[in-house]
Amino acid sequence: MSAHTPAITRERALILQTLRAAVTALGSVVGRNTEIVLHDLDHPEKSVLAIANGHVTGRKPGSPVLAVPVEDQGLKTLLNDDARTGDNTPTVIPDYPTRGKNGQTLRSATALYRDSNGQPFAALCINTDNSELLAAQRCLNSLLNGADSTQPPAEESADMEQLMTDIIADSLNEMNGDARLSRKQAKLAAVRKMQDRGMFIVKGGIEKAAAALGVTRYTIYNYLDELRDERSGNAS
Repeated sequence: MSAHTPAITRERALILQTLRAAVTALGSVVGRNTEIVLHDLDHPEKSVLAIANGHVTGRKPGSPVLAVPVEDQGLKTLLNDDARTGDNTPTVIPDYPTRGKNGQTLRSATALYRDSNGQPFAALCINTDNSELLAAQRCLNSLLNGADSTQPPAEESADMEQLMTDIIADSLNEMNGDARLSRKQAKLAAVRKMQDRGMFIVKGGIEKAAAALGVTRYTIYNYLDELRDERSGNAS
């Protein structure tokens, strides 16, 4: 940790005190699926200064900065950040996807705060896990559609669209990462990953997977049949 002038030290302490109060206030009204966390970046080995709903990522006061969610853009920005002499404007990274402790996709946002010397020293982060809400929505839609098939299907929410996009992207990355696999084996592996993430229990999942892999929806069904047979063979 670099040395600071007494004035900068007092300035930072005041801002951190203000942000701690903000975490407490916001944490008292947001849902349990939204985590709000304040980092003191001068102490990366125990950066979490205050946190609300830490169960979302499994963190608590004193957790290190490296315990941030996977693919956290705030950490990447911090690692690539240079001091801005005389510029103490916060850097805001809004609404980006990360991964929680159980692999679930989170909606995240980060604000990096600088002191009068332009040095980043604090980060306020928000991580929201909508997986339970989306599961409830799917259940309600299923019940409503079953009760009255004349009702038009509900439009996909932006959250659901993002989740499906993330699942497809992860599956394609894994598919393209193993050169040992044949073209079909790679596509089959991608479908397996999508299935494991619940892609095909969501309305439109088959069609989106087919478009991403450049095959027909019937090919996806064939792949799913192969996976089902494969798992049955392993179980027997």
